[in-house]
Amino acid sequence: MEKNFKPRSNRCDYDRETATGKIAMAASAHPIATDAAEKILREGGNAIDAAIALQFGLNVGEPMMSGVGGSGFFMVYHAESKTTKIFDGHTMAPKAAYPELFLDDKGEVIPFKKRSTQGIAVGVPGILKAMEAARKEYGTKPLADLIEPAAQAAEKGVEVNWVMEEILNTFDYRLGEHAKELFQPGGKSLKEGDVYQKEHLAKTFRILQRDGIKAFYEGEIGEAIVSTLKELGGIMEMSDLRDYEITVDEPIWGTYRDYKIASSNMPSAGGTTMLQILKLLEGFDLSKYNAKSWEKYYLFTEAMRIAFSDKIAFAGDPKFGEIPLKGLLSEEYLAERRKLINFERRNDSADFGNPWAYEDGKEIKVIRQPFEPERERSETTHYTVMDKWGNIVSCTSTVEHPFGSGIMVNGYGFVLNNEMTDFDAIPGGLNEVQPGKRPVSCKTPTIIFKNDEPMLTLGSPGGPTIVGSVFQTIVNVLDFGMDLKEAIEEPRIFNSTGRSLAGKLG
Repeated sequence: MEKNFKPRSNRCDYDRETATGKIAMAASAHPIATDAAEKILREGGNAIDAAIALQFGLNVGEPMMSGVGGSGFFMVYHAESKTTKIFDGHTMAPKAAYPELFLDDKGEVIPFKKRSTQGIAVGVPGILKAMEAARKEYGTKPLADLIEPAAQAAEKGVEVNWVMEEILNTFDYRLGEHAKELFQPGGKSLKEGDVYQKEHLAKTFRILQRDGIKAFYEGEIGEAIVSTLKELGGIMEMSDLRDYEITVDEPIWGTYRDYKIASSNMPSAGGTTMLQILKLLEGFDLSKYNAKSWEKYYLFTEAMRIAFSDKIAFAGDPKFGEIPLKGLLSEEYLAERRKLINFERRNDSADFGNPWAYEDGKEIKVIRQPFEPERERSETTHYTVMDKWGNIVSCTSTVEHPFGSGIMVNGYGFVLNNEMTDFDAIPGGLNEVQPGKRPVSCKTPTIIFKNDEPMLTLGSPGGPTIVGSVFQTIVNVLDFGMDLKEAIEEPRIFNSTGRSLAGKLG
């Protein structure tokens, strides 16, 4: 591959090798997390055990992206039963939430930077309950054993890497008082190579080891969460934590070429949007084009614009409104939508379609939201684990934007999410704020099957760009025959519903 581009950082390593193995494997964004998973696998744990250890490790090494104060879609493929489930630990709106939560006294939308760093931005975290439910169904080891590697790493201290340094330099404005004490000691942001202690997070882990996740949802840690939020105008109560329940869902299933694909189901629109894009592209012979051709990227951008228009209009929590899933993925509907793509001229009038015409249901009112560039910059993390028995975990977890709400639980060392801002600020639509509701997400943990056997699993960080990263990697592998390293490092492009485009390398 020619290195005729400039990476976003001179610390990026585009010559790294692809890791291969025949027994088991774990992949994550930080070595502390991957090492924790590897330790559990070597000790005889399965993929579910290892993935849980990995998630706790990410809270240590990558606290700006995910942690116990956030959410996740924990997808499990169980090899013995050949079943795939999603343990949905997405955040939920507190009982005191209401549709106009993000409007000011004049009825105007509170600017995103302000509303996303206030107590009202924090939804009830669910990743702990999702992991615990998966562990009880499929795991083999006690929770305390799975927390231990991360607890030891937190007590030892963490060396800042270049990713943390860059994110601190870019998003330091999101840090609240207690987060600044940790990440900006003496008023200066931590730099690459600095080592900082995480004794408060270690304390949280030791409590969870001793008392289980009950300490988070009914006990000491939960009380600290509520107390911290109350000081900052939050609306969460202990009853919100105590009454939080995950759902265990079927993935959304689709096909592309000769492959079956399982991905996230609503309220994460990532899976549906990704499958829509792939089915739109399936109507074109991509093999006619070079992998770097303008035709390929043009088709990508047009398919994204069409699918994201539908996502904005029809995605939501299925417990609070009807969603035309069958219509959105029907061959007839997608054939009609595909007609909007032509090589003569971009169709600037592309808008959401009418999937209800292809299944029974009731049309909904679509409330258009203001474009806020800051919302496009959310981050997440993704990890995958496979064990020697063939079990797979593919999980995308998050605190939403870098450092979430910026609110660190006083004395407990973890930040809280700002996922309430994934709801529409202007009420009236399917994704308006309501108590007990889950906001729309773009998380896209995915497993691809060939002849009913898993052959590829993937996901990505990146907020809305997750969908673009996942489908383009899939196309690069399945249509252009790239190995996984090439497929990931191939330049990607992103477009949602507007005229602006974004590109990404690797």
